[in-house]
Amino acid sequence: MLKIENLNVNIGGSRILRGVNLDVPDRAVTCLMGRNGVGKTTTLRSIVGLRSPNSGDIVLDGESLMGLKPEFRARKGIGYVPQGRDIFPNLTVMENLKIGAVAMGKSFAGKLERIYTLFPILKEFLPRKGGMLSGGQQQQLAIARALLTEPKVLILDEPTEGIQPNIIDQIGDTIKMLRKEGKMSILLVEQYLDFCKELADTFAIMDRGAVVVAGPISALTDDVVKQHLIV
Repeated sequence: MLKIENLNVNIGGSRILRGVNLDVPDRAVTCLMGRNGVGKTTTLRSIVGLRSPNSGDIVLDGESLMGLKPEFRARKGIGYVPQGRDIFPNLTVMENLKIGAVAMGKSFAGKLERIYTLFPILKEFLPRKGGMLSGGQQQQLAIARALLTEPKVLILDEPTEGIQPNIIDQIGDTIKMLRKEGKMSILLVEQYLDFCKELADTFAIMDRGAVVVAGPISALTDDVVKQHLIV
């Protein structure tokens, strides 16, 4: 579904990504892992068009995304929830949700019930401003907004960071449900090893700006973890 081929990115004269190769299979959950500062977020920002690679290719469903602005990549089927969530704090929960669909020119009708099934708490807070929600509730809102764009690939950058444990469990349950539905691929950057092992079908680990090991989640052995993830 999503393929990154030999991606190179320089920032301020420093080489951040060094020939990144990554496959996100169709209708599967892929966990992208690695120590801090190895290029995970830069990879995601390159995929969605917020960072311009120096070379390489990003292919979605057989079509190159290179040269397309972020809004056009979104319309091609890329949904993105960044670190920090980037909701609109002065808009209500309902207004935040509407923006996701309206910005894509998609119908909003009939889609909210599915969102309420995935994130029941949002239904209670529809008139509340986004900035008044807890961090975990804002994360749920950001994921819900991205889902309303009906993406082919949903990209989540550390969705559990700074989130209370009960909402981490809810986000995990949502990812499981989305995987079971089989309507999209999910690329997940995550630090929690158990979270990845529970949810992912495949994994990739980055180090020094490149993917150094990848495969089915069953290949994420203790030896691999010790070599590439433990500081």
